[in-house]
Amino acid sequence: MARYVLKRLAHTVLVLWAAYTLAFILLTALPGNAISNLINNPQNQLTPEDGKLLKAFYGLDHPVVVQYVRALDALLHGNLGYSLSSGAKVADLLGDALPGTLRLTALGFVFGSVIAAGVGVVGSYARWNWLRTLLQSFPALAASVPSFVIGILILYSFSFQLHLIPAVDDGTLLALVGPAVTLGIMVSAPLSQVFSASIAATRRQPFVHVLQARGAGERYIFGRGVLRNSSLPVLTMLGLAVGELIAGSVVTEAVFARNGIGQITLNAVNTQDLPVVQGVVLVATTGYVLVNLVVDVVHPLIDPRIRADILAARPKKTKGSEKGAIPARPGPEEATSPRLPEEVATR
Repeated sequence: MARYVLKRLAHTVLVLWAAYTLAFILLTALPGNAISNLINNPQNQLTPEDGKLLKAFYGLDHPVVVQYVRALDALLHGNLGYSLSSGAKVADLLGDALPGTLRLTALGFVFGSVIAAGVGVVGSYARWNWLRTLLQSFPALAASVPSFVIGILILYSFSFQLHLIPAVDDGTLLALVGPAVTLGIMVSAPLSQVFSASIAATRRQPFVHVLQARGAGERYIFGRGVLRNSSLPVLTMLGLAVGELIAGSVVTEAVFARNGIGQITLNAVNTQDLPVVQGVVLVATTGYVLVNLVVDVVHPLIDPRIRADILAARPKKTKGSEKGAIPARPGPEEATSPRLPEEVATR
């Protein structure tokens, strides 16, 4: 199990490096940046010497390879660079905006999980056909409506009409409800669809029929077998759900006028502030891979079959290998055809 976790950690580090490198290549390939725009703007009245000083300060006068090596070395030392627009440290900008976005995404994840669980369970076990049909059509409807449309409808209905939630962020927990519900509806669409399909497939398994033949009720069967087996595909989808939450927070924070990673991303893209965009990509990728790492570690703890496969794949020490001897290679017949227990006993 320890080797399995270390392997997943190595994959996590590799994904972070690949995402940062790809973002650096794509962003530096774009024409222009905030400093070039500042120098080329005639209203600023900067002299060529001032432009050279600005490029030298931000390291833009070096080749792209040198810029990448310096940026990667600074990243390993915890330095994300400086904003090309404001001159502030990228780490400080992200540190100020990250707590608000984390609160929003965490509450949105809770709402999304509750909605997905309710749609999956009630849509599979409801007594009325019309209710089951209505809930089973919810994932397709929620996935087809853009998140900003859902946010505008919630803002108009619950803020402007009913006056139940603030229209803008006032620092209270109530101001989080509107954007969190928007994110929850968006992320609940794939989760509820997978959960409903998984419940339907699990209820057709032989062990369910055996429990029904023994006289077990639906509540007992659901709690002891269906829920645990149906939650595994949903657990796999959690990594994708976190990615959707991070992407959806950009639009949601703009609709509800919240300060967070979304607003920083919009401002950085509009001004071509490359270090800030790279920092946002790194933060989003870190959250994504960490959630997937947790999912990969939790999977064997929930499903004994996965844990058995991991233990079976672990190389076993032989008596010869403990003494340093090289084990003999199997013959052609032994390598191509498995031995039956009767054959082993007769030889």
